[in-house]
Formats: sequence, C-alpha cells, structure tokens
Amino acid sequence: MSAIARRVSTTIFAPATSQGLSRDPSQIQQWRGIRVKVWEGNLERALTMMQRKMQSSGMERLIKVEQTHHIKNSEKRVLARKNLERRLRSEDLARKLQAILIRKVR
Repeated sequence: MSAIARRVSTTIFAPATSQGLSRDPSQIQQWRGIRVKVWEGNLERALTMMQRKMQSSGMERLIKVEQTHHIKNSEKRVLARKNLERRLRSEDLARKLQAILIRKVR
C-alpha cells in the first residue's frame, strides 16, 4: 500500500519540467523544502529540529542573503571585514594542513 501511495504522491507532487525545473537533485530538494515531524505534540522540539535542518542545508544563509532591506555602508564594511577574516582564517588553516600532510608523506 505504501508503494502505491508513494507512486501516486510522486506523480501528483512531482515538479513540472515545463516550468524550467530539471531533474537536478539540488533543484528537487529546493522544491521539496524541509519537512519536520512533530512527535507527541512537542512543537518546541520540532522548531529546533527545523532550525538545525535549515542551518545544515544552507537555507538560512540563502534567506539572509536575499534580504530586501537597505544595508548601511557601515554594516557593509563590518560584513566585508568579517568575510575577509573568515576567508583568511580558512586559507591559513588550509596552508597549515597542507604543510602537515606534506611532512607526513615524506
């Protein structure tokens, strides 16, 4: 019974290819959204699970990037500095890791 229900739900709720959606998994996942089950009526726990899923999938970042309100120049400078520091820290860690790996190979 569940196989029949699954087949019916995929045909009913499948994304239409005429709307420009291909069978790319990332686009299908984006179309599906995030689903969270509420266990025993515990809505608070379901909300925390949803927040974790949004953070791990990167959806939260996409929502923040697509903000439509005006960002002041001072805020832009702060964000640019934080992004630069994050990038430099990442490059520094990658450089250190590469040096460690080279030493281990020799």
